[in-house]
Amino acid sequence: MNKPTTDFFNKEAAQRYDERNSKLSRISDCMHLLSTLILKDLPEESEILCVGVGTGAEIMTLAEAFPQWRFVGVDPSANMLDVCRERMAKAGYANRCEFIHGYVQDAPTDRKFEAVVSLLVSHFVPRNERLNYFQHMTDRLKEGGFLVNAEISFDLNSPQFPAMLKGWEAVQTLMGATPESLANLPKQLKEVLTVLPPEETESLIRQSGIKEPVQFFRAMMICGWFGRNIRGS
Repeated sequence: MNKPTTDFFNKEAAQRYDERNSKLSRISDCMHLLSTLILKDLPEESEILCVGVGTGAEIMTLAEAFPQWRFVGVDPSANMLDVCRERMAKAGYANRCEFIHGYVQDAPTDRKFEAVVSLLVSHFVPRNERLNYFQHMTDRLKEGGFLVNAEISFDLNSPQFPAMLKGWEAVQTLMGATPESLANLPKQLKEVLTVLPPEETESLIRQSGIKEPVQFFRAMMICGWFGRNIRGS
């Protein structure tokens, strides 16, 4: 049985999400550009599954670059999906998109995708569910299809963490963090999110069926990997 969705974003927060993250556009633009380059040789009429699609930033980039691609966006937040729908309609991409209110396991199983994209989502998935999360995405790939995943990833027990934390505080300050939220940042990283060392994330991606995951992106604590499905359908 699928667990019920929980909407962590009220309507106002969903509408302000892009504005809040715009301060980091130079980071996100780079990540989206590299994702586009990774996927550029997919078939002209590919179908892409976007897990935790949020307000649709990855769809916007890919839809502009590949005019005949179609997209399925899944997200547990109904408010975020509403913003995403409005954004796609305004951009003229609505007729190429399908939206599902739910989790990755609610994505279609009756068809396979040329790529599955999950950007800055998996660190919300508990450690004991993370392999299943990647497995659900890999199971929905065509043979040879691409998984693209990016998440907050760092060894929080390493000697380097205090120095990285200073840098991460600067990132959060740029996004409007308050002194109180900055003071709570170590607890959030260690107890609220599930931040895994890059080696552990890479191992889980490999176990899901991606034989050779490649780290293609690193910005502070944000890491990204891509790889191809070797198991097929």
